[in-house]
Amino acid sequence: MGLDVSLYRKYHISYDGGKTLEENEECVYSANITHNLGEMAEKAEIYYALWRPEEIEKHMAKDIIELLERGLADLKERPEYFKQFDSPNGWGIYDDFIPFVEGYLSACREFPETNIYVSR
Repeated sequence: MGLDVSLYRKYHISYDGGKTLEENEECVYSANITHNLGEMAEKAEIYYALWRPEEIEKHMAKDIIELLERGLADLKERPEYFKQFDSPNGWGIYDDFIPFVEGYLSACREFPETNIYVSR
């Protein structure tokens, strides 16, 4: 089991020349990471942005960009500190977490008006 994060955007479609619009959503980004990285995320102060954005009232990608930027910068500035939180079983290590955060941040920047969905 792990953390699934997704970004969805809404779009409208009409089958009658625009008289009636049907609202749909499409996933523009999706990623998964192990829960074993929760402590590392907490130490980088991005746990709530990743695992529980609704608890800090962050609902759209644009709402967590700054948090992810700061956390990623801290992760990269102090790799040895954060590596101490690597999972002993190898499922959830610093070297996996960095690309996950980078990818998610990149998607948030590319699609700032999307809704965040998290499954834990």
